[in-house]
Amino acid sequence: MITRSIGEGCRWLLYKIVDGLAATGIHPNVLTTIGLVINVWAAVLFAAGLFRSAGVAMILAGFFDMVDGRVARAQGRVTAFGAFFDSVIDRYSDILLFIGVIVYYARVNRFLYVVVGVVALGGSVMVSYTRARAESLITQCKVGFWERPERIVLFILAALGNRIAPALWLLAVGTNLTVIHRMYHTWRETEAGNTVEVVAKKKPSEQAMTAGSAR
Repeated sequence: MITRSIGEGCRWLLYKIVDGLAATGIHPNVLTTIGLVINVWAAVLFAAGLFRSAGVAMILAGFFDMVDGRVARAQGRVTAFGAFFDSVIDRYSDILLFIGVIVYYARVNRFLYVVVGVVALGGSVMVSYTRARAESLITQCKVGFWERPERIVLFILAALGNRIAPALWLLAVGTNLTVIHRMYHTWRETEAGNTVEVVAKKKPSEQAMTAGSAR
């Protein structure tokens, strides 16, 4: 009962904030960009070794990442480009955070963790890529655990607890296992013939020719 009350209270507060932001007329892409700027600051804090401060900055950036889509819906500004822009900015944010951590370990001469950080970065990028590429071939590829929300939550908890090193190991192993899992899943689906049909979009000139021949 208490947990449900807290959840409903947080949901009510979130909707009020979204309604307030939507009423200002601010464009959702601006909110997405603000989130990126805050993540740039978080990356700088990581590079400086200020892990807990970086974790707080990530929470703030996560707030903007959480409300931009809701504001778009509240304003009736949901567009295909908006979703694309949000996805691209998310990838840049992820990369910047890893770069900040890698720079820190390079500064303190912990070469092993520079390598682990690079492997974790590569795995995180590939988790998103394999899903996007797979779903151009099959209907769905959500297998595996280390989606972006899980990675961000782990990063925040590790930063606040000053336990970035263990988190890097977990991400380096976990994300790449997820990539392998998705590759295997996609192979199974394509071998079974469960592929999507891709219909090429005709150029306007081709459409006119088709329409003319149909008369």
